[in-house]
Amino acid sequence: MKTFLTALAASTALVSPAFAELDLEKDELTFGFIKLTDMAPLAVAYEQGYFLDEGLFVTLEAQANWKVLLDGVIGGQLDGAHMLAGQPLAATIGYGTEAHIITPFSMDLNGNGITVSNAVWDEMKPNIPTNADGLPQHPISAEALAPVVEKYKSEGKPFNMGMVFPVSTHNYELRYWLAAGGLHPGFYSPENITGQIGADVLLSVTPPPQMPATLEAGTIYGYSVGEPWNQAAVFKGIGVPVITDYELWKNNPEKVFGITAEFAEENPNTTLAVVKALIRAAIWLDENDNANRMEAVEMLSKPEYVGADAKVIANSMTGTFEYEKGDKREVPDFNVFFRYNATYPFYSDAVWYLTQMRRWGQIAEAKPDSWYDEVAKSVYKPEIYLEAARLLVDEGLANEEDFPWDTDGYKAPTPAEDIIDGITYDGKAPNAYLESLPIGLKGEQTVVGTEVKG
Repeated sequence: MKTFLTALAASTALVSPAFAELDLEKDELTFGFIKLTDMAPLAVAYEQGYFLDEGLFVTLEAQANWKVLLDGVIGGQLDGAHMLAGQPLAATIGYGTEAHIITPFSMDLNGNGITVSNAVWDEMKPNIPTNADGLPQHPISAEALAPVVEKYKSEGKPFNMGMVFPVSTHNYELRYWLAAGGLHPGFYSPENITGQIGADVLLSVTPPPQMPATLEAGTIYGYSVGEPWNQAAVFKGIGVPVITDYELWKNNPEKVFGITAEFAEENPNTTLAVVKALIRAAIWLDENDNANRMEAVEMLSKPEYVGADAKVIANSMTGTFEYEKGDKREVPDFNVFFRYNATYPFYSDAVWYLTQMRRWGQIAEAKPDSWYDEVAKSVYKPEIYLEAARLLVDEGLANEEDFPWDTDGYKAPTPAEDIIDGITYDGKAPNAYLESLPIGLKGEQTVVGTEVKG
């Protein structure tokens, strides 16, 4: 599906001289995305004319799945894309398709949820404490799911859940939630890439838009996905979101904008122009206490973007989130696009993804802390981001105080109270962090056959 700049592209007179200072190496670009709410910065940069302001004539193309999208960027059919944060990292270290992908822009914080079928929810509810109003207490621990999984096991039924891609945030968040509740989500090994070695809950890939239908068919009993596909289950009456990723890890990093290192090297000014437009889009999405969100909802509901009903998208995009039907709660930071330095590509975010790859065996052998730092710095490019931000500030299009000019690229450790299992995360000490997690590989451990050795 394509969105074209046609007549507008013909008139260079529409490009203001204020934005024409960069000598663009390439001005016609094609970017890919998956039909999720968090592709919003791309849609906004297009619809609000921010790409055009930079002299960029952009085509946006929806992709069938995350692998097709990644292959398109690597093969050059796409100049860049809305990506899972784990994709540039995995490609760069050679897990799956090997290619050096970088990210100069982080697209958002939060935005995901974990949903279970109505039948599983009914079995979980007796295990969940309630508030004075009789509604379930949040956050809901996977401890409430554990007896259900045990019951299914005793009946000889594997407990299947869906996630969107092996190196997706959704895979790692679902695994994190399960493990925090004492359920093992399974290991990967070089010989067995199912991720189901020793698993209590069997996780498999389902493309985001297909999640509700797959749940309704009974193929899976729950899933982890971005919006609007958790709220779609509520509207269809087929499932109940039990937890958001904001409750799992407050203000966790989500998608990134990915390009090849080669593209950035060959097109440095074009790369800066793209990042400038995306930063402006992110500012627009969050400014004035989310005042533009309903306009963004209408934009995203178009078939060429997310293509879901505006009411479904608005259910989470405008500061609320509905769990069980009728249980709508205020979650103003469910979708964050610019606040809290959401667009800055922090090394510590990259390191967290790498720790989860190591925790579950996608990184098969132990690595020193220095390796995590080196990989993070080879993929996340805050220097490009800050150069683009400086240009925007100089042009009067962004505020100086909204950018972390003096950071070393690492966030302060995430406090225990902001994470579901109460374990602090410090990106500068990845191996110590891995040691602190009760389930998962530690130290020199490896997965051999169906066993953990070492």
